[in-house]
Amino acid sequence: MALFNFDFGKKLLNVFSKDKLTDDSWNQIYETLIQADLGPATTELIITKLKKHNEIKNITEVEQAKDVLSKILIEILEIDAKPAGLNITQDGLSVFLIVGVNGTGKTTSVGKLAQMFSLTKKRVVLAAADTFRAAAANQLATWATRSGVELVQGEENAEPASVAFTAVKKALAEKADILLVDTAGRLHTKSTLMDELEKIKRVIEKQNPVNEVLLVIDATTGQNGLVQAKIFTEAVAVTGVILTKLDGSAKGGIVVAIANELGVPVKFVGFGETIADLKPFKASEFARDLLN
Repeated sequence: MALFNFDFGKKLLNVFSKDKLTDDSWNQIYETLIQADLGPATTELIITKLKKHNEIKNITEVEQAKDVLSKILIEILEIDAKPAGLNITQDGLSVFLIVGVNGTGKTTSVGKLAQMFSLTKKRVVLAAADTFRAAAANQLATWATRSGVELVQGEENAEPASVAFTAVKKALAEKADILLVDTAGRLHTKSTLMDELEKIKRVIEKQNPVNEVLLVIDATTGQNGLVQAKIFTEAVAVTGVILTKLDGSAKGGIVVAIANELGVPVKFVGFGETIADLKPFKASEFARDLLN
């Protein structure tokens, strides 16, 4: 069963099903990729790669086009040929800082990760460092109870960095395996809020390294997701992306654009509300579903 639900793969393959590729064909390919949220830079790269493939000139069947397109997508998505798995400390504490703007499904993703780790017998601590939104702390508390993990939270409007500091201290003292730090839904246009994120990261690193900074992006936001990724990466050196809401009107191309333009791998994709709906990202699986 396909994890992703795309339609532009059909449009691309329909172009390749013609007897030969004309200038009009390439224009159709360009427009289709742009409409799929890949953006101009990534679209140009894919077309350049397509034109360099000798197979393209002699394609007689759609299946051949699928193979060539799939190889190109996987090549872009598998950054430095490294797997997109999480960087986890062996025999020590792994700290994951989760960032992103409001409405992306960030706190839900934190909860799903907590449950995922707890099911593998990891000792997990959650830090509710989004202290400006009571609903976020309440939501995280529900996930903590459901997963049987510990939650560290401060008073409403407390200093987020202070909550993060206390959580690291507690996690180290209790020899926890995983610390997930949920942060407020940063408005990426507000430099003071980005500064606060940097402060949270610095405070954590005084006690323990940050293994991953995971940016949660709503797949339905299209190219705006790429803008968010650029700004967050500049502020806190994002190491991976959790792409949510792929079950809605998302076109999916933003996955390829982020990998190509920022060199940041997508590590998880979310397409529903349950823990089973958060899956490790696999480039080959994505390419397959994209073109089927």
